[in-house]
Amino acid sequence: MANLSSVARSAYGDLLRLLKDDMIANVRGSLVTKERGGKTYWYAAEKIGSDVKFWYIGPDNPETRNRVDRMNELRELASERKRERARLARLLRAEGMTPVDRGTGGLLLAMAKVGTFRLGGTLIGTNAFRLMEGDLGATLPLGSVANTGDVDIAQFERLSVALQDAVEPSLARTFSALKFDPVQGLDRDSVWRWRQSGQTGMMIEFLTPSFDAEEGIRDLPALGVKARALHHLNYLISEPIHAVALYRDGILVQIPRPEKFAIHKLIVADRRRDGSGSFKAEKDRQQAAFIIETMSEDRPSDIWEAYADAMERGPKWRERIERTLERMPGTQAMLMSCEAG
Repeated sequence: MANLSSVARSAYGDLLRLLKDDMIANVRGSLVTKERGGKTYWYAAEKIGSDVKFWYIGPDNPETRNRVDRMNELRELASERKRERARLARLLRAEGMTPVDRGTGGLLLAMAKVGTFRLGGTLIGTNAFRLMEGDLGATLPLGSVANTGDVDIAQFERLSVALQDAVEPSLARTFSALKFDPVQGLDRDSVWRWRQSGQTGMMIEFLTPSFDAEEGIRDLPALGVKARALHHLNYLISEPIHAVALYRDGILVQIPRPEKFAIHKLIVADRRRDGSGSFKAEKDRQQAAFIIETMSEDRPSDIWEAYADAMERGPKWRERIERTLERMPGTQAMLMSCEAG
């Protein structure tokens, strides 16, 4: 592990801010608020013929309101900001941040353009881990711990229904243009995975938290896809953060908080302990260990609070976490040392 320089950390923060600004500046129509399920959200209202289309922007919070207030200024400075984004991306590459490979970058860019991350889609799995360098302030370890061929996207089913907005054009059309074919499940109408043809064979999967005893398949209307429902996923994708995928002049995506990602990996590693998941379980433990080691130095309170939160969620959660940590005595000791902050 190597810490990013102060120059790189500053450049990453600036690039992230510019990309967030663009999310507001590039919308069409006037900005309004709407109430959904007792919460307030910002939308862009655009009149199309006799109808009004509402494009989801984000939750009502000080950060969003500040950008809304500066919308006209942001639009006027669009070309200057684009040049600055390109400069910052070059600087980050020179400082050793890990760029996204061309295949993954092209896919993330296409998904961002149609609104996947704007509508609450959260990148999870190893591709999310690879994008945590900026938030952690450290470069990733070399080797298989950061290698993947899959892209996993998760979203809350309830949020997907409540937003009353959808990606445009559809993800099915986007994937078809990128030569991804649907992977049929047992039910031909329950497609939640796509595989890219050719040598790469990249897979994209959609997931959603399960709050029922059965995991099953659910609809995600905002993304226009179905998703496999999984237990424990609600913990992972609650309170996600924005991150920069270092491809071209940067892509704004959404990923889990690193501390929650690490603790969730401890749970997932235990779920894989039987059958053919031993390699993936080892990879889960390595990713969790890297984040816990990094955060125990700089942000011990954050990683401890995420651990304590998960341990309070019931005996099954505690059992899975404890069984994994028994195989990681060094990481367990490091995590326990974070209690004092």
